Amino acid sequence: MALKNRKTIYFILFFFVLSGFIISTGFSSPQIYNPQNPVFKVLDDLDPENFSSNLPIIVIDTHGQTIVDPVRVEVDMQIVYDSTGQRNYLNAPHYNYNGQVGIELRGSTALRFPKQPYRFETHDSLGNDMNVSLLGLPKENDWVLHNPFSDKTFIRNVLAFKIARDMGRYASRSRLCELFLNGDYQGVYVLLEKIKRDKNRVDISNLDSTDVEGDQLTGGYIIKIDKTEGGEQQGGWISKNKIQYLYHYPKPDEILPVQEQYIQDVMEKFESVMSSPGFADPDTGYAKYIDVNSFVDFVIVSEITRNIDAYRLSTFMYKDRDTKGGKLTMGPVWDFNLAFGNANYFYAWRTDGWNLEVLLANESGDAFTVPYWWGVLGNDPAFLQKISERWWELRKDQLNSDNLMDYIDSLADTLDEAQRRNYQRWPDVLGYRVWPNFFIGEYYEEEVQFVKEWLLGRIKWMDENLAVEQYVTNVTENQLTHPVEFSLAQNYPNPFNSQTVIQYELDKPAFTFISIYNLLGQKVRTLIDGCYTTGKHSVIWNGTSDNGLPCPSGIYTYQIRVGNRSIMRKMVLIE
Repeated sequence: MALKNRKTIYFILFFFVLSGFIISTGFSSPQIYNPQNPVFKVLDDLDPENFSSNLPIIVIDTHGQTIVDPVRVEVDMQIVYDSTGQRNYLNAPHYNYNGQVGIELRGSTALRFPKQPYRFETHDSLGNDMNVSLLGLPKENDWVLHNPFSDKTFIRNVLAFKIARDMGRYASRSRLCELFLNGDYQGVYVLLEKIKRDKNRVDISNLDSTDVEGDQLTGGYIIKIDKTEGGEQQGGWISKNKIQYLYHYPKPDEILPVQEQYIQDVMEKFESVMSSPGFADPDTGYAKYIDVNSFVDFVIVSEITRNIDAYRLSTFMYKDRDTKGGKLTMGPVWDFNLAFGNANYFYAWRTDGWNLEVLLANESGDAFTVPYWWGVLGNDPAFLQKISERWWELRKDQLNSDNLMDYIDSLADTLDEAQRRNYQRWPDVLGYRVWPNFFIGEYYEEEVQFVKEWLLGRIKWMDENLAVEQYVTNVTENQLTHPVEFSLAQNYPNPFNSQTVIQYELDKPAFTFISIYNLLGQKVRTLIDGCYTTGKHSVIWNGTSDNGLPCPSGIYTYQIRVGNRSIMRKMVLIE
């Protein structure tokens, strides 16, 4: 009996120790936000007659219409903003805008949240597009109302875009605001410029139906790598290397076949060079086709923020006419909700390690993969040298730690009043785990402090790993001390139950195939089918077939094939 009681006491102590560990690491929260049963409330005690804010106030009246995706509805919008710096009052409004807009829902993941995201166009009385300046931003007619929800600080996009602009790149300008929809308070939003060809946004040549030959055909284009859903008509193509590109400008329903063929040919030439042994040649390699400095800056923004959607989603590229430079330019950057440590996958919470390496490895088997040519660039010493040099140039001013901390503090101070109302409106968010949060703060101040501490830790690690000589030495060390060869390692663990890792090495960039076969020689799964870079790689097999069904226990073979070379090994699956 004494022994039994002692075991019970040990179990209770172990349970409390384990619970303390889980809470301290940020993996749990007292409660979890349930998107199927959200808790929210109309602020009945909010008095419109006396409502005021230090932020601009956006008021939308749909006149009984429902805002849907992706059909725009005509509604009335007012933006209350006192440009003299005084408070903004609903009952004594200073209208920055008072008119019609065509509005619709936007986004993909963001649509899961009850606080909805919107896209709108400013219209005249006849419903035609009308360029206007909203809250001091340059005149245009396409805008986004971003709905920070899982980002409980509201500032991740604002901060990332500011970093990019300070680096000399165009990124969407923003304005923090509060929103009323049909008389109901909706909380804190961010007014953003939609990515668009415009002299004040992506400043490239206009391309219309008359631009079908010569220099006029060569630009401008905006393409992107992204999900195919999201509230706008999507169209594009899949390259020979199985990368899906989408048309952004001209729009899919406006781009002509000859223009489609032109931009596809441009990307095919770029991919062909990136698949060749001479990809790094300064005259005939990638530098002939891309604006290298824009790719360097894109990497720095994606790494300092550790944006897990970078490289593979919401990734834009544009090309102007050949007479205006004509090279593929990376950007503008977009969508940083899951940056600055705000996710619990792809090691997003960690301040150490390269984001690109984790995303290229794709250990989780995510459907949205990084184009192989990022891996090629990541193995080129000249490209890495440029990253390091640019980093230290930016650290003197634009990425100075004190400047970044001051900017975050200024945003938090500006939001102090409005964030309280927001979390009264959405009481089941702050202190709850909203997908895919890693850290869960009980208070707004804790969420902001996490971003600050995370960013300082990230900068410190990048400083330590971007010393000019050290960085190039580290990333090429494997090639310098271990001659690269074509090889296929034994899987581990072996035998295995749920999943196993297969490592392989390529001695040059090449189309690579890795397949799984049963004892009858029948192929049950294709793991790798595409172009991969020189060096070591790994892939995970979870014991399922191509149709997603679990494979029975037994002996299997796995084969790597590159051109006329192949290697085969055996492994054992135990169910």
